[in-house]
Amino acid sequence: MHKKLTITIDEKVHQGLHEVVGRGHISRFIEDLVRPHVLCLDLDAAYAQMAHDEERESEALEWAEVTIGDVADETR
Repeated sequence: MHKKLTITIDEKVHQGLHEVVGRGHISRFIEDLVRPHVLCLDLDAAYAQMAHDEERESEALEWAEVTIGDVADETR
């Protein structure tokens, strides 16, 4: 069940939401941003879901392999 919420935001932020997110998608955008901060999620299930996202895992592996070289080059 959804509830209506009235909030006040800066005019430029409001304009940016319409330009970037698009009319009709703002509520979902805000809910997706806020949800992890206000609801306790089952982390095991969340990590399992992320692990099944092959594109995300590929990007994470690529990032990890690139950054490991940065650490190896540092002096101690």
